[in-house]
Amino acid sequence: MPSYLISPWEIRSHLPDVDIPNVNFAEFLLKRCDEYKDLIALEDFPTGRKYTYQQFKDFTIRVASALHKRGYRKGDVIATFTINVPEFSILITAAAALGVAVSTANPAYTSAELSRQLSHCGATAVFTIPQLVPVVKEAIHDPDMPHQVKELYTFGHQEEGVEFFNKLMEDSGKDFPENVDVDPINDVWLLPYSSGTTGLPKGVMITHHNVVANILQFRELLHVTPDDRTLGLLPFFHIYGLTAVQFGTLYDGGQLVTVPRFDPEMFLTSIQNKKISIFHGVPPIILFLAKHPLVDKFDLSSLKYMISGAAPLGEGLTKECMTRLGVPIYQGYGLTETSPVINIDGPPGHPGTIGYLVPNTVAKIVNVETCKPVKMGEMGEYCVKGPQVMKGYLHNQEATDEMIDKDGWLHTGDLGILREDGFVVIEDRLKELIKYKGFQVPPAELEGLLLTHPAVQDVGVIGIPEEGVGELPRAYIVLKPKASASAEDFIKFVEDNAAPSKRLRGGVEFVEEIPKTASGKILRRVLKAKVLQSS
Repeated sequence: MPSYLISPWEIRSHLPDVDIPNVNFAEFLLKRCDEYKDLIALEDFPTGRKYTYQQFKDFTIRVASALHKRGYRKGDVIATFTINVPEFSILITAAAALGVAVSTANPAYTSAELSRQLSHCGATAVFTIPQLVPVVKEAIHDPDMPHQVKELYTFGHQEEGVEFFNKLMEDSGKDFPENVDVDPINDVWLLPYSSGTTGLPKGVMITHHNVVANILQFRELLHVTPDDRTLGLLPFFHIYGLTAVQFGTLYDGGQLVTVPRFDPEMFLTSIQNKKISIFHGVPPIILFLAKHPLVDKFDLSSLKYMISGAAPLGEGLTKECMTRLGVPIYQGYGLTETSPVINIDGPPGHPGTIGYLVPNTVAKIVNVETCKPVKMGEMGEYCVKGPQVMKGYLHNQEATDEMIDKDGWLHTGDLGILREDGFVVIEDRLKELIKYKGFQVPPAELEGLLLTHPAVQDVGVIGIPEEGVGELPRAYIVLKPKASASAEDFIKFVEDNAAPSKRLRGGVEFVEEIPKTASGKILRRVLKAKVLQSS
């Protein structure tokens, strides 16, 4: 039996296990800074602002000291609502040193969406940018959502009436607590929010140990060196940018170059001018690199490899982009709930699969109905177990128990097939979650929003497949008797009340009824069948 097969239906990594220390994340990272002192750790591409590894360590200690003076202690929660900036890395590492948890919010959120997250996670401070201060103020003054937010800080520049993050960086560092009693396995450090197919977004409790483990797991395949420069384009509020891109670079001495958003010229210029060697992207950006004529005007020869994650990347698009740029593209696979990396490919590449299972992780494919293992080559739900699996969902034990079974197996909600060579092919999504450009769009959340419109009697939302972006949200709407409204009215309604990723780019169709089960659950497969028939 091959070494990666534990049984005919259960696999381990092709790679040997790695040692994972039981340490506070800040201790784990700051020790590495001593090895790379004078190398550049962080650089903001638009402004040219830079920090060496020694400065990164010094400023982390100063910020932790300043926050400690202001009363922040183990178990507290702070929130971020910001674009990618170098200081973000300093802040959240300082929070780790104090045992403070960080809840990352999408800067495209409306005030209502932000308000909900701040209330749920119990954040006492918000760190943002000046342009987003009005949204934060509106969110924390929402009368329908109780808040504990007492302080508001801005990155970038001083905003009147708001604390300035740089003031924390000017602290002496003398109040830095050396021995905070953090339990790395159980104490939560990161609280990103992950949408489910039912209900509202859930707070994912990621511990210090989860992140330490995952960095050591996937570094076996990334091979970052101090000579590498990684482009920090993927948003740091998202688990992929938050841990894999950001700290996967910094742990091994690479330089992380941040850009605030995807702008084609800025994106290509940053790769060319900063000699970026590693780029983590998502399928829409790979599509851009494969097809857009603007790409030919730039020198991208510094790229060593690219990794695509957050959504499936087609084999055809992969080969097209690789042929054009002459750069290997490897696909990764993971979830917010797994910190996030479960699989990631590497040389020589295994097109069509999700690549290598990372070390210290086991996986199996089970029958969706019985949860019993299926034979090799048969389709079932992909399940995994490893030290990167989340502690659970915040204030939601029921959802935690649905995701992680009594034996510790995390059910990914994706349907896959285990090949004889030990690699897994993901075939379809068991869950109903819509994935648009790597963002999670829960149908139930859009349905709940649309049902507040006075013209809507009933509604069902599904994802429409679209090459390069994953899926586009489409709403099927039953109008109330005598109501009059157009598709454009509902598209505008969602645009005004939800984040950009949740817009109805798949359109609106009017129907006489929404197909449902006897218990009232929407039969989305029936709606999807309508799409297939019409195409």
